[in-house]
Amino acid sequence: MFYRPENGHGLPHNPFNAIVAPRPIGWISTRGEDGDNLAPYSFFNAVAYLPPQVMFASTSSKDDRPGTKDSVAHIAETGVFCVNIASAALKDQMNASSAPLPAGKSEFETAGIAAAECDSIDCPRVAAAPANLECRMTRILRLPGEANWLVLGVVTGVHLRDDCVRDGRFDLREEGWLTRMGYRDYAAIHELFEMERPK
Repeated sequence: MFYRPENGHGLPHNPFNAIVAPRPIGWISTRGEDGDNLAPYSFFNAVAYLPPQVMFASTSSKDDRPGTKDSVAHIAETGVFCVNIASAALKDQMNASSAPLPAGKSEFETAGIAAAECDSIDCPRVAAAPANLECRMTRILRLPGEANWLVLGVVTGVHLRDDCVRDGRFDLREEGWLTRMGYRDYAAIHELFEMERPK
């Protein structure tokens, strides 16, 4: 099978999300003049080591946020955001925070997710997350398409839950790394293997 995206794929569901998988989930928390916000994004990843940098993309809009969503609007307003790492143990809370709530209504409160304050930025974070990356936005780029935005940020602070540091490594095997597989499918990663690069 071959298809050109502009002509459609002819399948009952778009295969693109399932092809590029698994993808980590950036559970993005922000604070704006209208309050706190929390939303998961599966177009998310780390992009550099020194200084540590991350990206996420928002690909839809809301009726009360023309052309974008609350997360991007808040980041444009404040210049900061926090990436909360969602483990498989937090899958239900992560999913609950994806509800299309009106601007100004907190997903933390609605989904019963405990918040804590960040240290290096003025932003809430998910208290129970295995890790939180406090970020300062470096750039917001408009991507082709109706409501596609790419947000880039530099990490200014890192929280690691003490029970997730084992033998000097960040380790989520017990809870499982939560990943997006496409469609409505997710995966929990519990098994790892090592490979050394050729010298």
